[in-house]
Amino acid sequence: MEVVPLHVVAVPYPGRGHINPMMNLAKLLVSKNPNILVTFVITEEWLGYIASEPKPDSIRYATIPNVIPSEQGRADNFVAFLEAVMTKMEAPFEELLNRLQPLPTFIIYDPFLFWVVHVAGRAKIPIVAFWVMSASIFAVLQHYHLLKLNGHYPVNASENGDILVDYIPGLPSIRLADFPLSNGSMRTRRSLEMALNVIPWVQKAQCLLFPTIYELEPRAIDALRAEFSIPIYTIGPAIPYFGDGQFATLSTNHADHGYLRWLDNQPNASVLYISQGSFLSASNAQIDEIAFGLKESGVRFLWVARGENSRLKNICGDRGLVLPWCDQMRVLLHPAIGGFWSHCGWSSTREGIFSGVPFLTLPIVMDQPINSKFIVEEWKVGVRVKTDVKPDTLITKDEIASLIKMFMDLDSDEGRDTRKRAKELQQMCQRTIANGGSSETDVNAFLKQILQAAKP
Repeated sequence: MEVVPLHVVAVPYPGRGHINPMMNLAKLLVSKNPNILVTFVITEEWLGYIASEPKPDSIRYATIPNVIPSEQGRADNFVAFLEAVMTKMEAPFEELLNRLQPLPTFIIYDPFLFWVVHVAGRAKIPIVAFWVMSASIFAVLQHYHLLKLNGHYPVNASENGDILVDYIPGLPSIRLADFPLSNGSMRTRRSLEMALNVIPWVQKAQCLLFPTIYELEPRAIDALRAEFSIPIYTIGPAIPYFGDGQFATLSTNHADHGYLRWLDNQPNASVLYISQGSFLSASNAQIDEIAFGLKESGVRFLWVARGENSRLKNICGDRGLVLPWCDQMRVLLHPAIGGFWSHCGWSSTREGIFSGVPFLTLPIVMDQPINSKFIVEEWKVGVRVKTDVKPDTLITKDEIASLIKMFMDLDSDEGRDTRKRAKELQQMCQRTIANGGSSETDVNAFLKQILQAAKP
């Protein structure tokens, strides 16, 4: 393949679950072709968060102003933050784009930043859409109008969450409670409207990328490929992994991380790793029930809980650690980890599957309930913490303690079956990124497409 200089501009939505996979994609591209230069566009706030994280020299940062004065408050008013992202980032991004040297060859954008389509059109720069969630949730949003046609919209999980929907192309039957933003409030309705509005713009791109593995979602991907006129590539798992056992870590000095030394001293598969995500979380009341239930279970644990780790540590006791942060991939791959209590964000889902760890699922919003459904029912590598479809149901500490003890019992038939299946999925993931694997093949096909398009 002829080497053609490429300057790729990558612009993610300003959130950890979007920035991480976009950065992993950027690192993957430059590892494949050292002649690629990536300009990674983030807000000033996010530069402060990630500037110290290691990256290749061929990836450089460029910043635009924060979309609201304090982006840390976005969880409290997610709708306002999303509206700001969709209305206030376009002008500063276009100004930045016009100053970049060398001239950009391609823009890889997050579809939630649909205005990139307008900016790129005015600059006559081709674009690539990178949807950072699963192909299945994209298929749901692509066909959300079918809910209206079948009388299932608006969705209100408190009233009709048990109803099964079996008419979304490429997807199995799904409870209405598992559809995105289904609690029936006006706030979530507005969020859903904005999410739905970005989907049609994807067809303007040169191609569509998913950070997934074809073998995990074959029906959804096949259905989308049949509908779309542009190529669709599955370039997953899009985790900090470059093959040959090499991982891109978030810290360069792991020897100083006491939690890794602590894990080294725990029996194999004895520790429950808990993370409810870096953005939206369960209610304070539910977090307290989890903490008390965890203590009652007597199970070893490592819990990442931002902002309240001291209080939770006092509740949970001395069977484990409560931390504000950890290198999640390093933890999940540690032999002491026997399970992953997760909110089921797509990044965490991919990392857990790649690590061969079974899940306890407690989804909160957007794509997380559908990811949980696939983990439990389709891939059979997890157990739901909450089975009640009503969004405001509190799971008690006694229920949680009982579930955790059952889940971490390595001698139970169910535990053995789930762990065996988790290891099988891990091996499947490893095959997809090896030579001739589906992800490796699609990454190479994507690179070939953009290199050919860049030729004068």
